[in-house]
Amino acid sequence: MIPSTDKFYQSPTYRCPTMKLPCEIVVTRILPTARGALAKELVRNHGMTQVQVASMFGVTSAAISQYLKGFSEGNDIIDRSEYRDDFYAFIAKEADRVADGKDVTEALCSICHFIKDSGLLKALYILEGYTGDLSMCMECSNLAIVHPLDPFPSAR
Repeated sequence: MIPSTDKFYQSPTYRCPTMKLPCEIVVTRILPTARGALAKELVRNHGMTQVQVASMFGVTSAAISQYLKGFSEGNDIIDRSEYRDDFYAFIAKEADRVADGKDVTEALCSICHFIKDSGLLKALYILEGYTGDLSMCMECSNLAIVHPLDPFPSAR
């Protein structure tokens, strides 16, 4: 049993700071914003209707309406990050690709990879108030399995 005052999970071979898992932060704090921003880009900059975007996302048009309303409130943790502009620029590029036929799921996965690869995920941990050593957990081999070599191969 881990004492409540202990800031680390310890096993015989690994010591990891107790914190939310990277996927927890992405799913709870980032993915809703990414979906909202992607929906906004598709509706406002690519002339798609909420019904069309809903069909692509596999949700109702009411859900897209909620994404658009929720997105207008912003995301305090991303908006405080030095990666804010890069995050939204990446989403705009993914919206261009979705408008050209890329699958929405692939676009959202690309956004998730960007969050991990760019340093935004580490910045989000710091903005959430985590003060422990992130180097071990940010280098987790499970994260590295899915990282693309180059998220913009056609842009070079």
